[in-house]
Amino acid sequence: MLIAQMTDIHIGFEPDARPEELNRQRFRETLDRLLEQPNTPDLLLLTGDITDRGDRDSFEKTADLLAACPFPVKALVGNHDTREELLHAFPGTETDADGFVQSAFVQDGLLVVLLDTLEPGRHGGAFCEKRRDWLVGVLDAHAGTPTVIFMHHPPIVSGIAWMDPDPSEQWIANFAAALEGRAEQVRAIHCGHLHRQLNARFCGIPVSVTPSVAPLVSMDLRAISGETADSRALITTEPPTYALHRWDGTNLVSHYERVSDWEVLANYGPHLQPMIREMEREKGTG
Repeated sequence: MLIAQMTDIHIGFEPDARPEELNRQRFRETLDRLLEQPNTPDLLLLTGDITDRGDRDSFEKTADLLAACPFPVKALVGNHDTREELLHAFPGTETDADGFVQSAFVQDGLLVVLLDTLEPGRHGGAFCEKRRDWLVGVLDAHAGTPTVIFMHHPPIVSGIAWMDPDPSEQWIANFAAALEGRAEQVRAIHCGHLHRQLNARFCGIPVSVTPSVAPLVSMDLRAISGETADSRALITTEPPTYALHRWDGTNLVSHYERVSDWEVLANYGPHLQPMIREMEREKGTG
């Protein structure tokens, strides 16, 4: 199974831009690349901040572009989104019994869990007791099944101070309680929100953040103060990125591709067959 992930698209940041706002251009380019590259996903996950203001027009513009996808698309909610408009634009989206935009399914022996970390009016994450209990129930019901979790907010401190949570926040404690003792079951946690790629661990589980489709956050790990505007770079035009998460029935591997122009330096022709054959011989597959 191949799961594509895009995150932090932020359609509607410049809704009146002409001819087309930068974020929509970047999304179009990223989606075009996903559709043109040789690996057809089984599923595309949009892991939050699909829009910048949570408005219907921005969600509908996003859904219109996604209509070209020949595979299912599932949307998670981010802090810039609204549940109501997401559900309007993506009417097949599942919710739990409490109305949170979260669901789970098993495909090819992998349990895929989609979490809702939105608290309206709050920039940072949220994961209340109801969501914690729902996750515990899902994981208990599939205790013997390898699992991957997708969510918008990373439950870790990256060092990019203005984007980070306080590690003592209750939502992080709730999430940790749901994952206690499950490091063998949960193979990975994949997030967005930070607009940069990083890897960490949480409760012994690998955590990865996929970079944004919208402009990236500058990699500046210095302390920051709301009292001093020091002219540091906050947002950059580094290329957008998407991820491909490959599950082969045993292992989960993640690939990341930056969407920009490049040249092909080698094509697989007869002159490279000896090299490929030798590699196959080394692995015992040739």
